[in-house]
Amino acid sequence: MATNYVQPGDTLTLTAPGAITSGSIVQIGALIGVAAGDAASGEGLDLVTVGCFMLPKVSTDAVIVGDVLYFDAANGVVTTEDGTGANDRIGVAVTAAANPSASVVVRLDG
Repeated sequence: MATNYVQPGDTLTLTAPGAITSGSIVQIGALIGVAAGDAASGEGLDLVTVGCFMLPKVSTDAVIVGDVLYFDAANGVVTTEDGTGANDRIGVAVTAAANPSASVVVRLDG
């Protein structure tokens, strides 16, 4: 193994940018993941960046397996819309989700 290897990067311990609830989507710069636990602002936060998670979505979005999904940070949900570049890519849908529905399973890009 390379002598400069640090870690796999599946879970990163970072400083919480605000009060965070376990299971919520967290974006720090271009890094997006799911909180592995609760954290107060400024505390250590374990951010999972790899895996499949049931995440809240824009209820009117109809999603099919394989759709690229984006994180709408203003509303805290995933969406099929890139918002003309305003929403960052979070991953790919691994389940279908009808219009209307509240959530979809997403494989994080990591």
